[in-house]
Amino acid sequence: MGRVGREVMEALKGGYMADPFSVLGMHPLRGTVDKPGVRICVFNPYWKRVWVIDKGNETTLGEMEKVDDAGFFEWVTYDRSDLFPYCLRVVGDDDQEFVMEDPYRFPSLIGEWDLFLFGKGEHFRLWELLGSHLRVVDGVCGVHFVVWAPNALRVSVVGDFNRWDGRVHPMRFHPSVGLWEIFIPGLEEGLLYKYEVRSRYGGYQEMKADPVGFLYEMRPRSGTVVFFSRYRWNDGEWMERRKELHRLDQPIAIYEVHLGSWRRVVEEDHRWLTYDELAEQLPHYVSEMGFTHIELLPVMEHPLDQSWGYQVIGYFAPTSRYGSPDGLKRLIDRCHQLGIGVILDWVPAHFPKDMHGLVFFDGTHLYEYGDWRGDHPDWGTKVFNFGSPMVRNFLIASALFWLKEFHADGLRIDAVASMVYLDYSRREGEWQPNSFGGREHLEAIDFIKRLNEIVHKECPDVLMIAEESTAWPSVTRPTYIGGLGFDFKWNMGWMNDTLLYFSKDPIYRKYHHNNLTFSLWYAFNENFILPLSHDEVVHGKGSLIGKMPGDDWQKFANLRALFGLMYAHPGKKLLYMGSEIGQWREWNYAESLDWHLLKWEPHQGVQRLVADLNRIYRSERSLNEWDCDSRGFEWVDFSDASSSVVSFLRWSRNWSECILVVANLTPVVRWDYRIGAPFLGTWKEIMNTDWERYGGSGLTNGPRQADEIPWAGRPFSLSLTLPPLSVVYFKRA
Repeated sequence: MGRVGREVMEALKGGYMADPFSVLGMHPLRGTVDKPGVRICVFNPYWKRVWVIDKGNETTLGEMEKVDDAGFFEWVTYDRSDLFPYCLRVVGDDDQEFVMEDPYRFPSLIGEWDLFLFGKGEHFRLWELLGSHLRVVDGVCGVHFVVWAPNALRVSVVGDFNRWDGRVHPMRFHPSVGLWEIFIPGLEEGLLYKYEVRSRYGGYQEMKADPVGFLYEMRPRSGTVVFFSRYRWNDGEWMERRKELHRLDQPIAIYEVHLGSWRRVVEEDHRWLTYDELAEQLPHYVSEMGFTHIELLPVMEHPLDQSWGYQVIGYFAPTSRYGSPDGLKRLIDRCHQLGIGVILDWVPAHFPKDMHGLVFFDGTHLYEYGDWRGDHPDWGTKVFNFGSPMVRNFLIASALFWLKEFHADGLRIDAVASMVYLDYSRREGEWQPNSFGGREHLEAIDFIKRLNEIVHKECPDVLMIAEESTAWPSVTRPTYIGGLGFDFKWNMGWMNDTLLYFSKDPIYRKYHHNNLTFSLWYAFNENFILPLSHDEVVHGKGSLIGKMPGDDWQKFANLRALFGLMYAHPGKKLLYMGSEIGQWREWNYAESLDWHLLKWEPHQGVQRLVADLNRIYRSERSLNEWDCDSRGFEWVDFSDASSSVVSFLRWSRNWSECILVVANLTPVVRWDYRIGAPFLGTWKEIMNTDWERYGGSGLTNGPRQADEIPWAGRPFSLSLTLPPLSVVYFKRA
């Protein structure tokens, strides 16, 4: 029967052999008379006959004995004792004959340093260790697979190449760190595979996509594809000057985009644009509109279109909906060549329960919490175990992957509030306090701080942006003084108050004047971005223009005034696609934006206004230099609630270039309206949302001379005409 015991063979056949490399392949052998030899064992249920070939002299050494009908073959010799390179000549069950390399003759390809770093949870280039990689070993080409599954009894690579049979390619286990690996010769790029994971607990067995796969099949299929990027970047100039462009005193105006619905090919059944087609259109449009950055809703692989990308399966893989990973690189590269930064939405707060993904990966709660913390009540998803060093390593490495490999200029971290509070969306009795009796999620907070520290160490010129919807303190302050370490935070308070104000009929706005002014009480507590994002135009909320009161003329005037006020308010800017053309209907992820609306002048006017606001915001230092500094803002008059008029100054280091902003948010023209002014001289109207080019009434102010008439605590004043539902900027000529 051979020299391998029946129990070992049964374990291999049954798929519960934890260390197949201890049996399969070539091993030294001690004979019965102490004569050394070697033994070669192979197992494949689809082979009829196997011969051993010495690769050194290309001679056939002999046919292997089939010692078990299930496909276990053994060859033993005492004529030599050295371990030599060999290959196999095989006759399969289809009577086809072929020569192949034995995966079990190759040693481990994981270095000691990789094992050490991974064991510490500090392997921040994890994508170079885990996943599938093309390798050449001893002159043999193949694919090296590595996956983390510490509680698995057995992990196998399966695919068409082995009939998706987990018995054929069980992997080598590194028990000290929980990694499994195998080098399979002869496999090539484009190969489809999964991992068959059998747990040591409860008989659990599941086929899993590779958690560190670089490319997945198009949903609803869920296999991983071996992919090797050959892209060569052409954005050296951008990367060199990016640090200067990301300073707090620089203008940042972000165009938020969902790639699948920005524009579609109507003639081809409304299909998505590919990454390459987007690269030819989107960067040019964003450049023409004057934005400094694009922010992409999650482009990481996700199984459900309706999640818009926020339920991620592939934390190292761009979605295949729009093409290959290199296609996304070309899109980002093209943006950089046109001077546009790219921010990626990234979701470390939760992941979906799809069984081919991370959930219950090795038959245990490996990536997620195993208690009440592991289920997210809002989205029906799982919550990452932020206390696990390996899970933290996985997430931090994912963040660095997009920043380093895809040259992303920043990450917008989704749902930070859901991470930092244990009681987020939970009722009393559904959560437990931390060790200090509080509601703060200490492990998640520590993870966020560590994430920002590592990212800023590895990529000091990128932006880390928090979507944090509460009053958590010091979100954008350094970790060494107790902050979370982000660069910017979305100002959700400003967004909610401002949209509430603008949704009111102007006759009632005087009763909601504080909604217009309250944000200035905290505008400099954090480094803020003012977001009019995708979240405000979905789930029955309607479009931005749809929120505006009045007839069509007033709706457009209100929308223009909203944008005018937003660009004058301290803080960086973010606007979701479609709002810049005054799209009437609510955003639909499954349809293109309504670009046909640009046939009509009012929609063209809104688009022109946004482009002009971007340009004036970028060119006037008073509107951007002190966006995050209280020296950059000063009220002129916030008390005229009865007229729904506010006025303020924006300052820069060059005080003589200040901008005076006046907003009249009723449809009543204010003639000879007097405003306090800081200086004498001639003041020129440099922006008016009521100009005719924007679809307004065309009521304007010519150059106005400041009078030596004290007004509202100022030594000088201006007499102005305030157009209806408008925001007007003045600058001293």
